[in-house]
Formats: sequence, C-alpha cells, structure tokens
Amino acid sequence: MTMHTAPDTPETRRPAAISWARTTATAARVLRQLRHDPRSIALMLLVPCVMLFLLRYVFDGDPRTFDNIGASLLGIFPLVTMFLVTSIATLRERTSGTLERLLAMPLGKADLIMGYALAFGTLAIIQSALATGLALWVLGLDVVGSPWLLLVVALLDALLGTALGLFVSAFAASEFQAVQFMPAVIFPQLLLCGLFTPRPNMQPVLEAISNVLPMSYAVDGMNEVLKHTDLTANFVRDAVVVAAVAALVLVLGAATLRRRTA
Repeated sequence: MTMHTAPDTPETRRPAAISWARTTATAARVLRQLRHDPRSIALMLLVPCVMLFLLRYVFDGDPRTFDNIGASLLGIFPLVTMFLVTSIATLRERTSGTLERLLAMPLGKADLIMGYALAFGTLAIIQSALATGLALWVLGLDVVGSPWLLLVVALLDALLGTALGLFVSAFAASEFQAVQFMPAVIFPQLLLCGLFTPRPNMQPVLEAISNVLPMSYAVDGMNEVLKHTDLTANFVRDAVVVAAVAALVLVLGAATLRRRTA
C-alpha cells in the first residue's frame, strides 16, 4: 500500500504552536533593525512628547484647558504614532522580501506577529513612560488619580496603535497606501472619541458608533484618572476594552498576514 505524504513546503513545515524562542528572536531582530533607523525611533519616542509640550504652551494663558484635554491626548498621541510607524515598518519588511524569507523558515505567522508586537510594545513602554513623565512632572498636568493608572492607559493605547498598524499593513501595497489608512482608521475615532465634545451630546447615530470605537474607551479611561482618586469600575471596563481590542486585532493581523505584497 502506497502512503501519500504532504509535500514539503513552507506551509507544511510551519509550526502550529507559538514558540517563545521564535517570538523573542523575531522581536530582537526588529529592535536591531530599528536601532539603525533613528527617524523612526524619534517619531515613536519624541514626537508625542513634543506635541504635549506644544499643547501645554498653546494654552499657556489657561492651564485648566491643558488639564482638561492633556490627559486624553496623552493616550491619543502614542496610539497615532505607533499606528503610523508600525504599519510602515511592517510593510517595508514585506516589500523588501524580508517577510517572505522569514515565512519560508519554520516560523509561524503567530510567532511573527507576536514578535513584532513584542518589539514595538517594548518601544511603546518607553514612549508611554516618557510622555506620562513629561506631562505630569514637567508640564504640570493636574490629575486626581494615580499617575500609574495614567501610564497604564497610555501604554494600552500605544499597544492598540501597534496592533492596528500591524493589521492594516496587510492591506497596503506601498508605504503611501499605509499612510492613507490613517484618515480611514484613526481620524473618525479622533472625531468621535469625546475629545471635542462629550459623546452623549453627539447625534444619536454618531454616539452609537463612538460606543464601539476603542479610542473612545481610551479617552474615557484617561478622564477617569483625571477626575477620580480611586480605581473605578468604569476605568477597569475602559482598560479591559482597549486591551481586548488590541488582542483581537493582533489575532486578525496574524490571520491576514501575507508573505508578499501583490
């Protein structure tokens, strides 16, 4: 009796389970590459701080305005910058052929996505710490709650931006297209998140849409820290929603990951 075996292809050799060793090796490779890209590092680490600094002195005559919106933007700026850098960096890996070579090895898509998330997540931690420290101890952002809770939300927002960037990079054929996803993915959330007006004051249809957008919960979480001394149930809900959406988008990113750009 003749036994038929599956052909030896990258797909059949690819491991089914996530390997911590393969994931960390991927993260280390991405960090080594970013080390030689000072512009991307500056965009991720310094631009949110510069934006907060400018915002503080735009409202120099009315510091209370900075207190009211500074916490919200402390979550929005990291999300936007991580989305932009991650989507472009991942697309660059695909267009250069690096991604195809990696996926020809016994490396699962989940290993690859988690490696990218770990690398950019490490930078997100540094970015969030820098921005939070600047806002609180240099620019004098006045919050009632714990600075650590503010840092938690800022970090979750940066990780959400990373996950969204990894996801949309699968649908872009060029870096220009990756940038074009920002108006489609980020700007509607920015308008509907409650930054400009409380969400209950919006037209009912827009309020309903805002209730399913993750940036709305990011802003709500920041506002909870701004107004309440203790950990509240609403804060926990907001943080869990942002974290859950980030995890879901990472799963979708692994499912839609393509070896090359069509």
